[in-house]
Amino acid sequence: MIEFTSKGIYCREGDFYIDPWRPVEKAIITHAHSDHARRGMGSYLCTPVTAAVMKTRISPDIYVSEIEYGHSILINGVKVSLHPAGHIPGSAQIRLEKKGYVTVVSGDYKVQNDGISIPIEPLRCHEFVTESTFGLPSFHWKPQEFLLEEIQRWWMSNIQSGKNSVLIAYSLGKAQRLIKHLSHCGRIIVHGAIYSVNQSLINAGLSISKCERISDIVDKKELKNVLVIAPPSAIITPWLRRFHPYSLGVASGWMAVRGIRRRRSADIGFVISDHADWSGLLDVIRQTEANRIYVTHGYSDIFSRYLCEKGLEAIPVETRFSGESDESDSSETTLADTESD
Repeated sequence: MIEFTSKGIYCREGDFYIDPWRPVEKAIITHAHSDHARRGMGSYLCTPVTAAVMKTRISPDIYVSEIEYGHSILINGVKVSLHPAGHIPGSAQIRLEKKGYVTVVSGDYKVQNDGISIPIEPLRCHEFVTESTFGLPSFHWKPQEFLLEEIQRWWMSNIQSGKNSVLIAYSLGKAQRLIKHLSHCGRIIVHGAIYSVNQSLINAGLSISKCERISDIVDKKELKNVLVIAPPSAIITPWLRRFHPYSLGVASGWMAVRGIRRRRSADIGFVISDHADWSGLLDVIRQTEANRIYVTHGYSDIFSRYLCEKGLEAIPVETRFSGESDESDSSETTLADTESD
């Protein structure tokens, strides 16, 4: 029911695209990260939460229709519905059905319940499009509670040493996840990009734990013993200087890879991701009972070869999705520099 074109994932029968990377007339969007939700589309269809963030990140004037999880609509005879993906707030899998044949495009997803996103709902289908950002057996996530305890200990240790704690995390999804679970430990200060996303989510009806925007703090002497959460792009800017002395931490699935923490000049890395690990990917695919698996961004060749060895028809496909980039957060390009020194 779908094909992979130079513009994106195309449903010819419905005449629409899913997460297209070039301008098209009709786009259905899985979530609001910028590698999946790009500007320039004639119209968008997505969940209300994704719509709210897209209006902040792209433009308040985009033409976007909203659809709740589990509701279905007909588009040129194709039954379309959106279902939780567990990736970030508002993220969705796109389910397509015609004449009893079902295709599911998952976008990005994870199986770990982060406490802010609606957990993934695996869907039975005939063909399934999966990411493979962390599609290697070496990627195995520890329980979230363990990781949060690690961050708390680091923060408290820095307080004893007279340092602030600067934690790098994506502004949409991971930042709110950390804010929710760490706000009881002390003052959390956030970069303007994260604050803007928070406001979008609040406007969409989500509850965001208390934090402060750095630009609202007049007396910089108040910046003591705080946890600062900032996007990846802030690492290479003078913005961080105001927090000296500080310890720099990075929260990313890529912290599981030796050498990446050093490349980012971080003092410590926390292996926390909004993507499924190896076992999570396999578990979701098993639950879909799909006969055909399309494997997109990440370790697509390796992961699809493994699936084929297990008796599945798995096909690696090229897309322009980036997953969890180990170098920078492409979703920050419009908001990351909203504050100056």
